[in-house]
Amino acid sequence: MATVTEALAAIDSRIGAGAATPNHVLSVSPVHLCPATEPEAVPADAAPLPSLGPAAGSGVSIHVVDTGLLADAGSHRWLKGVTGEEEKLATGTDGTVEIPPYAGHGTFIAGVARCFAPDAAVHVTRVLSLAGATLETEIVRHLDAALGLGPDIISLSAGGTSRGDRPMLGFEAFWERYRKHKGTVLVAAAGNNSGRRPFWPAALPGVVSVGALSADLRSRAYFSDYGPWVDVYAPGERLINAYARGSYHYHEPPRTGERREFWGMATWSGTSFATPVVAGLIAARMSRTGENGRRAADAVLAAARAQARPGVSPVLGVSPVLGARPGLSLGSEHMVGTSRVG
Repeated sequence: MATVTEALAAIDSRIGAGAATPNHVLSVSPVHLCPATEPEAVPADAAPLPSLGPAAGSGVSIHVVDTGLLADAGSHRWLKGVTGEEEKLATGTDGTVEIPPYAGHGTFIAGVARCFAPDAAVHVTRVLSLAGATLETEIVRHLDAALGLGPDIISLSAGGTSRGDRPMLGFEAFWERYRKHKGTVLVAAAGNNSGRRPFWPAALPGVVSVGALSADLRSRAYFSDYGPWVDVYAPGERLINAYARGSYHYHEPPRTGERREFWGMATWSGTSFATPVVAGLIAARMSRTGENGRRAADAVLAAARAQARPGVSPVLGVSPVLGARPGLSLGSEHMVGTSRVG
C-alpha cells in the first residue's frame, strides 16, 4: 500500500503538481510552542497590555475560531458579554486545576480584541480542541459555517505550511465562497516559524495576514514569519491579557519541568496575539466610519503602509494609527516582574 507521500507524488506525475494535497493538520504552534512562547504569570490585578481603549466597536461582530472561552472569562471587565463555547480545564486527583498547553488561547485572544474594540460583540468557538490543533477540513468546515452567520470579522490564529508551499485545496475552495461575502474580512496569523514560507490560510489573497512586532515595536519579533505575503505587523510580543487560573507545567527551556501558579492573567507572545490587535482595530474603525469589514481593513492597512518601517514593512501599534494611548509601548518599563520565554 502506498504512503500518502507516494500517492501524492504519483498524482503529481500523472495529473500535475498541486492537483491533490494532504489533509493538513493546522495548529496554533507550528514550530515555537504555546504559540511562540509559554505563558508567564503576572499578578491577578495586572492591567492588560496593550491597554483597554475608549469605547469602540459598537454594532460590530468578531468571530474567533480558537480553543474556546474559559468559564470565568467574564470576571475580567473587558471580557464581560463575550460569548463562546466553553473550554474546560483538567482537574488533578488532589483537586488542583491543571492548565494544559494552549489552554486559555481563545480567551487571551478575545481579551486583546476587546482592548481595541470594547463594545464589539465577540464570540469564541472551540475548534482547536486537540492540543491546539485540528485538521484542515475541520477548520474549513467551521469557517464555512461562520460565513453563514454573517460576522463582520473572523479572527483565526492557527494555520500551517503546505507540501510544496502550494495553497491548500480546502482553503482554495473556501476562498471562492469567502470572496463572495463582500462585507466579511478574515484576519489570520502569519505563523511563528521565523521563516518566509507561506503560512495558510493567512497567505491567501483577500485574507489579512498578520505578523508580530517585537516588544519595543521597532522590529519584527524573532519568532514571526515574514515575506511579501504578510500584510501587516502588529504588537505580538509580551502582551498581557486574560488567562486561566491554575497550575501550569513548563515544557520548554528555560523553565522545563517547573510548575507555576496562574491567577487569571498572563504575558504571552505570538502572531496569534498580533492578529486580534488588527481585528480589534478594524472593528473600532467600522463603528466609527460605518464601513464594512473589508473596507475598514483596507483603510487600516493603508495607514500601516503609510508608516512602514525598513526591514519590517507595514506596521500597526505606533502613532499615528493608535495615537498616544496609555500603555501602548511594550517596553521593559511595563514588564516589571515578567520575563520572556523561548
